[in-house]
Amino acid sequence: MGNQNRKKILEMRNISKAFPGVQALDDVSLDLFEGEAHVLLGENGAGKSTLIKILSGAYRADSGEIFFDGRKVEISDPRKGIDLGISCIYQEYNLNPFTPVYENIFLGRELTNRFRFINFKTTVKETEKIVERMGLSISATVLVKHLGVAQKQLVEIAKVISMNAKMIIFDEPTSALSQDEIKILFQIIRDLKNQNYGIIYISHRLEEIMEIGDRYSVLRDGKMFGGGNVQDMDLAEVIKMMVGREVLYLKRTESYVAEEEVFRVEGLCYKEIVKDVSFGLRKGEILGVAGLMGAGRTELAKCIIGEYRKDEGRTYLNGKEVQLSNVNTSLKHGIVYLSEDRKGEGLFLKHAVKNNVTISALDHILSFGFLNFRKESNVCSKLVSELRIKTPHLRINVGNLSGGNQQKVVIAKWLMTMAKIFIFDEPTRGIDVGAKEEIHKLMVSLLQQGASIIMISSEIPEILNLSDRVLVMRQGRIATILDNKGVDQEEIFRYEAGVSHA
Repeated sequence: MGNQNRKKILEMRNISKAFPGVQALDDVSLDLFEGEAHVLLGENGAGKSTLIKILSGAYRADSGEIFFDGRKVEISDPRKGIDLGISCIYQEYNLNPFTPVYENIFLGRELTNRFRFINFKTTVKETEKIVERMGLSISATVLVKHLGVAQKQLVEIAKVISMNAKMIIFDEPTSALSQDEIKILFQIIRDLKNQNYGIIYISHRLEEIMEIGDRYSVLRDGKMFGGGNVQDMDLAEVIKMMVGREVLYLKRTESYVAEEEVFRVEGLCYKEIVKDVSFGLRKGEILGVAGLMGAGRTELAKCIIGEYRKDEGRTYLNGKEVQLSNVNTSLKHGIVYLSEDRKGEGLFLKHAVKNNVTISALDHILSFGFLNFRKESNVCSKLVSELRIKTPHLRINVGNLSGGNQQKVVIAKWLMTMAKIFIFDEPTRGIDVGAKEEIHKLMVSLLQQGASIIMISSEIPEILNLSDRVLVMRQGRIATILDNKGVDQEEIFRYEAGVSHA
């Protein structure tokens, strides 16, 4: 796409920002034209989030200038950014679960009548127009808490689209969406570009960039390392630019699977979401769980560990039936679950790294009934070193770490418990290619130590590269269990979608 005749709506010049012990951005410049999608690439910790938070008013730059719509601006807070016409859609949605969809979309911009009272009828009608435009099959009056993750993300997008924005920042918008929902989102983005909106698009799914992007820029270690036109982009070269080295996606060549079955589920049912699911897990095995959004994968995992109360079904550990009635009981039996929502369910973001690591295994650092702080620091330091967690020190709040390092802290937390069965739910969701490689290596090292893994993933290459067997779910049931030998993406998708294999 040529920009010669297009208006430049954004220019960020020589932006720098430092935090204690970290130079987050160092002399970074970025521009955006109307009617284009400019893709911002980089590993977690590269500075992408810091840059867009400066642009949206959440942070203030230490130095540099921002020009928007042809004039120099000071974006001192998020309200100022919105007033200028800059809107952000973050990876983690920002919605009130106890209010209906229409209230979330027009929160702070309520539609009123001539008496200045909220006009609920008009608000609902306007919300229905936006929802219909996005292809969402949800009611404007339904409470947000009753929506699924993907629907909540789309409501967040609808809220931003309803504003009088001139540019929109999309931060990993497809991480929780199905393929059909991604198609709807991409069509919305194309429509916005045709209406001369400027789009900054951040994603770790590199294949999306070719479909939706016009230009790209690569950040690494807080510096701008290059960019160009998407149509001329070489993915291998871009990945190398992002991480400073070639990333070889780990394709397992060695098997650690023993004949011994360590865990079995029989006839598990939960509401109308999980239906008569049975499978076994062997020692040293990664059992990949594939399925489209809404297939019941996460619900299955939460039923296994007792977070959800199953309606029917039995679980067996090393051949003996066990009652996994709650998370603590599962933990005592050495079964742990790593949630796809690491920030909401896996970590205490406002607490230190060391507190997050030891919270599930405090009995391991007690001396005479009291916490041994030296032992806590020693154990944490060892795990941080072994897992290569990048953190200035153990006392820093875990919320300040990048997504990949936060995921490693979650793994460290469960390693402390000496668990033997790990359920990973989207283990590399929203993290960069370099961090994915390290997480994959950590999972394989668990197998070498005698653990077994159930891995839920929406990324079929991840399933195919790591799994010994692949369990495919469809509409709450097991569609098939495949030996991962000669299986390809098309075959798995056919089972996911219920397409005939004839």
